[in-house]
Order: sequence, then C-alpha cells, then structure tokens
Amino acid sequence: MKKTVLIIGAGGVAQVVAHKCAQNNDVLGALHIASRTKSKCDDIVASVHEKGAMKVEGTFDTHQVDATKSDEVAELIRKTGAEIVINVGTAFVNMHVLDGCLETGAAYIDTAIHEEPDKICETPPWYANYEWKKKDACAEKGVTAILGAGFDPGVVNAFARFAVDEYMDEVKSIDIVDVNAGSHGRYFATNFDPEINFREFTGVVYYWEDGTWKEKQMFETGHEWDLPVVGKQMAYQSGHDEVHSLATNYPQADVRFWMGFGERYITVFTVLKNLGLLSEQPVTLAEGQEVVPLKVVKACLPDPSSLAPDYTGNTCIGDLVKGTKDGEEVEVFVYNVADHKVAYNEVGSQGISYTAGVPPVAAAMLIADGTWDTKDMRNVEELDPKPFFTILDRIGLPTRVSFKDQDKAWNA
Repeated sequence: MKKTVLIIGAGGVAQVVAHKCAQNNDVLGALHIASRTKSKCDDIVASVHEKGAMKVEGTFDTHQVDATKSDEVAELIRKTGAEIVINVGTAFVNMHVLDGCLETGAAYIDTAIHEEPDKICETPPWYANYEWKKKDACAEKGVTAILGAGFDPGVVNAFARFAVDEYMDEVKSIDIVDVNAGSHGRYFATNFDPEINFREFTGVVYYWEDGTWKEKQMFETGHEWDLPVVGKQMAYQSGHDEVHSLATNYPQADVRFWMGFGERYITVFTVLKNLGLLSEQPVTLAEGQEVVPLKVVKACLPDPSSLAPDYTGNTCIGDLVKGTKDGEEVEVFVYNVADHKVAYNEVGSQGISYTAGVPPVAAAMLIADGTWDTKDMRNVEELDPKPFFTILDRIGLPTRVSFKDQDKAWNA
C-alpha cells in the first residue's frame, strides 16, 4: 500500500533519502521534503528530476518548516497528508518531530539519538534520556516509531540481531567497526555536520562491558582492524548511539564501537579541543559579540555535501560478533562496503551520506507494506532484519557475512 512520505532535512543525507524515495515511489507514493531553508529542498528535488530518479510519475513537493517547533511539524504533516515522516534533520530536532508525529498519527523514522544544543555526551543510556520517554505514548496512540534507522545506528543494529539469531545460542560481544578508507582531497573536513561530528568525540567514551557502563577518553584505545576491501585500518574506541540500545537489548554482551581516524584528523581535533574551539558553550568576544566556538569552527569548514564530487575510495562498516553455538566458540563479521564514487554518480552524494540515507528509505518501505508497521516504538535490533537486508540489497547496500574461512552474501 502506498504511503505519502515527508522528509525533514536538506543536507547530504536528505539528498540520498530524496533520491531513494523517488526511485521507489511506486511503493512510497507522494513525496514531500521540508527544511528551514526551502531553497535547499528545491535544489534537492531539482537534482532528483535531473537524474530522472522518479520511478513512476508522481508528486515531489518542497516546503519550509522550523522543525524545532512541533506544532509547525504537525501542521505540515496534516497539510501534506504524510503517513510516514523520515527525519534526517539535525539531531536537535528529533523530539520535536516525534511530537509532531504523535499529534498526527504519522509514522516516525530517524537516524540518530536526540541531542540538546547545550549538552554534550550525557550519561547513558542516551535513548532513555529522550526518545524512550515517548514509548508509552507511541503504544497508546498506535504510532510506529523506528529509532536510529541509518547505518550506524541502524543497519549495524540489524547486523547484530542477525548474527545472534542465525549463528549463536549465546552472544558474548558485539564490536561495531566503522572505517572510511576514502579520500576527499581536502586538508581537513568532516563527512557530516561538523557540529554533530565533533560533539560525538569531545566527551567521555561510554561502552558496555561486564554488565556495566565503563568510560574511556577519546583516542585512548586504538586497534588495527583487517577488513574486507579496505584492508588494515586503525580504529579507535568511541561512544556512539547504537551502544546504548544494544546494551539494553543484549545486556549479557560487551558492546563497543570503533571508528577509523587518520593522524591528521586526530591532530587537528586535538588542537581545536585543547584551544576550546569545540566548546558548545557561548563566549564573549572583545567587541562584545557572543559566539559559540563550535559553530564558528563549523562555519569555517567545508560543507560536507561539497566533498562528494572529489571523493574516492570505500567505506567498510560492520559488526564483529562473538558468542557460542552448541558449546563451541563462534565469531562472525557482518558488514557492508560502499564506494564513494558510485554513490556520487547515482545520487550526487558521498558514501557516508549514502550509507546513512539508504536505510531509512528501506525502513519506510517496510512500514508502507506493513512488515515494520508495529504501532509502537522500536530500535532496529528489535525488528526482523531479513526483510530489511532484502530491500537494502536491492536498493544499494548489500550485506555480507564473513567467517574465518569464507565470505558470502547474507542469504547465500
């Protein structure tokens, strides 16, 4: 059954979502996209038409909305008749968009945990601080809300569920590894919103081990991973969204997140942090102007979407899951590899945006056909991963499974 879709946001990920929704509008029906700046939405829809992405003739309209105001979001949902809202705006708007969906009954999908602008790295589990507080309301009103349905969080949550369900009687550890082995040719840039990017790494690294939350400092623990396609890459233990829900749903397992960083990123990040330039707290200049250092740094860096034309190389993101089956030790790596240039040629975005933007469209399609239309709030690992993988395989993000002696498609 077709469902009218409203996309919130107009960045690099929203561009991917828009193209993929258009490519599958035989399932998703009428499409709408909205952000604070309507002209950005107009540009995205223009790119959809330039690439001839609409699978069937249909609506793709643009709108202006302040997504920090739930009443504006609700009004737009009613105006467009949206039945599914894909929220790929900044993480600061999550709770407001979710409230708009609760008010109207529209299904809700996001790709990251809500954040407050003046708070960094709150104590875990972060979902419990925000989205999970709306669980009862979603169930009472029959509103489907799929949380963290990007790649990480999102697909990696499904990887964990799949590995445990298919290959284990008991899970012991889940290590999520995210490596971008691509190159954009700039001296320094972030692959997604600099403000969100830096906020992830300026606080404490929380991870789940031995049945309790533990802490490290960023870049304190590194490990060289030998990964499919991208080879040996250094990744560092980091705090990340999916650790918080996976630790709740698999409390018996150690849950950690590892992200790849080059030496230049670490050096620049460290200097900026030590100078106080990554602070989210306002400071007053000598001239009396009040500025937020982190926002100034963001304004000075390249727009992540501008990196796409020159990006080359691949990403490799996956889960190394360990456990036991019939008393024997089991170790499996479930993963995806994406190509930056292929992504740009298809949708005009780089591979990081591509991996984040394709999964929420697959989730929307599963809500549209009823498979994931649960009428309550779920994290991705609480849903059957196989239909998700089937759609992801078809629309651009195939899942692979690697054992010590073989590598194969997930459904081989």
